[in-house]
Amino acid sequence: MDLFNESATTEHKLPFELPSKSGYEVNWDDSLKGFIIKIPNGELFYAEHFFDKRISDRSVEYFLENDTNDWRKADWRSFDKEQLDNVNFKNIQWHHDQVKMYGKAIFLPRYSAWYGDSDKLYTYSGLTLQPKSWNTGLLYIKKQIDKVAGVPFNSVLMNWYRDGEDYINWHTDAEKELGKNPIIGSVNFGATRKFQIRRKDDNDEKFEVPLKHGTFLLMRGEMQHYWQHGVPKEKKVKDARFNLTFRTIKT
Repeated sequence: MDLFNESATTEHKLPFELPSKSGYEVNWDDSLKGFIIKIPNGELFYAEHFFDKRISDRSVEYFLENDTNDWRKADWRSFDKEQLDNVNFKNIQWHHDQVKMYGKAIFLPRYSAWYGDSDKLYTYSGLTLQPKSWNTGLLYIKKQIDKVAGVPFNSVLMNWYRDGEDYINWHTDAEKELGKNPIIGSVNFGATRKFQIRRKDDNDEKFEVPLKHGTFLLMRGEMQHYWQHGVPKEKKVKDARFNLTFRTIKT
């Protein structure tokens, strides 16, 4: 490449593989600094380092700041629900939710928090969540991704994966509160985890997206009706990962 030619551009290569079938198209958007990925019945936007390391590091600190434990050294996995509830987190009110399965109350394999506009209730997996009020840190992140999404998100579900033992099974974000074709903005801080995507009508058609420290992934179009996604266990991952999925509640 001619280093003195101002019109010369750097080639950008998608850092993961897509299925070798028709209906897939990848384009780099230089203004947004990310890839626009068209897939059958859906579209993704992927920016590997949407948030720089300084902002990403500060976000992890912001999520865990408390006056009870050293957030860097605490063995969070060992905390039961009561211990977690007794931690005085300064910015995010984390909780450990339970769902009923086969008549038994089971703790979800992750911690969660729900923030947003005060009148935007959200129901998933049998849980109905009343949002906590927005704070400075979450509003900053929301403002950055609103520009790309083209919609003002009004809610965010936060999931804290303590290590690779925490996970989320195959699912879609297609609850009725999200409208006909939900737009989901997924922001990730901390450990890199595999984000798996597969067709609902053909589980063999699938691909895997690495979600890294500072990565932003946007899902839109009809995607939630035709595709499932999940985060599998990765026992080799020892560090925490924080995932923020921004949504627009319609009701």
